[in-house]
Amino acid sequence: MSNITPQIWGLIWTSTLQTLQMVSLSTLFSVLLGLPLGIFLCITSPASQGGLRPKPVLNEVLSRIVNVLRSFPFIILIILLFPLSRLIVGTAIGTKSTIVPLSIAAAPFVARLVETSLKEVDPGVIQAARTMGSTDSQIVFKVLLPEALPSLIAGLTLTIINLIGYSAMAGAVGGGGLGDLAIRYGYQRFRTDVLLVAVVIIIILVELIQFIGNKISAKMMSKR
Repeated sequence: MSNITPQIWGLIWTSTLQTLQMVSLSTLFSVLLGLPLGIFLCITSPASQGGLRPKPVLNEVLSRIVNVLRSFPFIILIILLFPLSRLIVGTAIGTKSTIVPLSIAAAPFVARLVETSLKEVDPGVIQAARTMGSTDSQIVFKVLLPEALPSLIAGLTLTIINLIGYSAMAGAVGGGGLGDLAIRYGYQRFRTDVLLVAVVIIIILVELIQFIGNKISAKMMSKR
């Protein structure tokens, strides 16, 4: 570590901030895209699965689309979305451009987590709300989401951790962040120390996010 110059430490700090920026913004956008989709998948599921407004055909089509998007290797997805990234942010490389494929890659994952969490809510609670005259929107926002909140927090934690891993892979195609640092300044220049520092920072970020997520989820569970 003593061979790492102040200039390299500056690059490490900048790369860490870039990773945090990519992960935080892509988490926000993936939730904005995935949360409504997950709710829609839940309420349109067949009545046998607890759907409030069953639409089996539409649900099956959307479910297939979500599965296809989830199955795409992230590196390939980044390359396929170069034109879209260039259209939205004006460039296909760098930190800002990587936020686009990160958000699109994570949105189907978030949607499926939301759908699963909502379906885990006790049907008796839903039936009780229905008996009291609650509308579908009231059931969704006042029953399903609050009841599923601990599970949703756990799912969000998993999403952030996956995005940290995706952001590191984006470094292979000039995505910026710690992954880019590890490849360009660590692997390609045979700087094992720089590569090790980048890996350690990524591990620390993952552990920190997991710890915070577990604490919040456990606290919510204890209040129920």
